Amino acid sequence: MSFSIDILQAVSLLNDPIALIKTVGLIGLIIIIFAETGLLFGFFLPGDSLLVTAGLLAANGTMSLENLLVALSVAAVVGDAVGFYIGSRLGAKLYAKKDSFFFRRKHLNYAHDFYMRHGGKTIIFARFIPIVRTFAPTVAGAAQMNYFRFSLFNVFGGIGWVVSMLLAGFYLGKIFGEQIQNYVHVLIVGIIFLSCLPLIYKFVKFRKKK
Repeated sequence: MSFSIDILQAVSLLNDPIALIKTVGLIGLIIIIFAETGLLFGFFLPGDSLLVTAGLLAANGTMSLENLLVALSVAAVVGDAVGFYIGSRLGAKLYAKKDSFFFRRKHLNYAHDFYMRHGGKTIIFARFIPIVRTFAPTVAGAAQMNYFRFSLFNVFGGIGWVVSMLLAGFYLGKIFGEQIQNYVHVLIVGIIFLSCLPLIYKFVKFRKKK
């Protein structure tokens, strides 16, 4: 019974980014960002909402913006590097792996298709797309992408994702005050939509050519 209650509490926290951040703190945020970008079971973690919410909390002085920017950028870059290593070591075995509670092969296949369409730029694009960002570095590793080239995309994409999300939350918090925290989920959807606009444009352009 207590185990089921703990699971319900964990799910509740994942749906409440403010409560989650106040519960786990900076160390917890580092672990979550690392796990979502580097470990295959982290696909369900709410990286975008946590980054924006952390920025909102930094705006009212609850957290240090400087510490968030440095620590979470490092976590995102190292996470992708670990994901790449997993893909390079396991390779095709991943595509034969059966679904489990912590692994969904369809997500891996979707990331693979995305990688086939966009190549190395996937490592940057994927940062702003939930689930894809978890599997993209692993797919790149399995595809034997040149590690130096991957590293360039990884550093640029990882820092760009963390900085853009944190600063979006920070400045929105400065402009609108603490009441903006009541609209975190709407805010996240809007930010993800804006970040995906270039991909939507390319997809529409591709469809028109076909």
